[in-house]
Amino acid sequence: MKKIIMTGGGTAGHVVPNLAIMPHLKKLGYEIKYIGSQNGIEREIIEGKKIPYFPISSGKLRRYFDWKNFTDPFRVGAGYFQALGILKREKPHLVFSKGGFVSVPVVAAARTLKIPVLAHESDLTPGLANKLALRFVDHLLVTFPDTMSKVSGKGILVGSPIREELFQGDRKRALDLCGFTEDKPVLLFMGGSIGSMKINETVWSALYELLTDYQIIHLCGKNNINPQYKDLKGYRQFEYVGEEMKDLLSAADFIVARAGSNSIFEFLALRKPHLLIPLSAASSRGDQIENAESFEKEGYSMVLREESLTKDTLLMSLKSLSENKNSYVEAMNRSSLGNTTGKIMELIEKYAK
Repeated sequence: MKKIIMTGGGTAGHVVPNLAIMPHLKKLGYEIKYIGSQNGIEREIIEGKKIPYFPISSGKLRRYFDWKNFTDPFRVGAGYFQALGILKREKPHLVFSKGGFVSVPVVAAARTLKIPVLAHESDLTPGLANKLALRFVDHLLVTFPDTMSKVSGKGILVGSPIREELFQGDRKRALDLCGFTEDKPVLLFMGGSIGSMKINETVWSALYELLTDYQIIHLCGKNNINPQYKDLKGYRQFEYVGEEMKDLLSAADFIVARAGSNSIFEFLALRKPHLLIPLSAASSRGDQIENAESFEKEGYSMVLREESLTKDTLLMSLKSLSENKNSYVEAMNRSSLGNTTGKIMELIEKYAK
């Protein structure tokens, strides 16, 4: 039996693509184990899937001044030696990394032991962790064509792996869950894995106007439920959803969301008309802006910058999205991108000798 060790963490975006390929690995008889951080979101997700999980020490690598910059290198060093011990003991045929800072000591240790390493980058411009890991990997699998010029000749264009379960959603089950009917379109708001107060507050300010045209599912983020609207007809709030996500996506006629790469490729694969509100450059390294601009250029997405987000601009953008939904769906239908799990599996089979 072949063994693969997967790594990646820090955010759900560094775990979800790993989840997408796990069922395919199991079908091919791979034994799967995971190395992640002590307290990151990846631990809860992976242990929930009953995958053996090895926690290691990790530190964040920052571009800005912070006193932790003086201590975190020691955490990364400790993580390297912990990963080295795990890999020596487990003897995997391949390490597959999805990025995030916890992955850097793992891929470095794999290189020391001459274990093949494939890594995947979701965003158009690689994050700092994958930039640092680039020297240790055999190939960096990339999602956007424009990324190929940024990865020192190690890139392979594969796109984004999509969880098969997302294609198995049940619209009626979602409508029943939310207490909705079939007589109005469903609008889904997603603020990312931790929610977005900027989006939340704008939705609440426009809520009654929106409810004249839509039934609304609102993923608010942890501890962000607004009790004022808890029992409002046609409006359903969730802090976070797990298994129900495939049903909610199936029910959605339109989606408003951040522009994380995993999410936007899911919208593309499902052919859902959507409005993207990327994280501002002030709040991020600008990766979501690049993702959104790329999809806007291809005609897949409508984009509204966070700096321009108000009640009025949201309502106007949604009106335009509704009026032009067919053109967005047609552009998505023409796309050659989408679910590329098969390409990734071919590369895993090639390198896991």
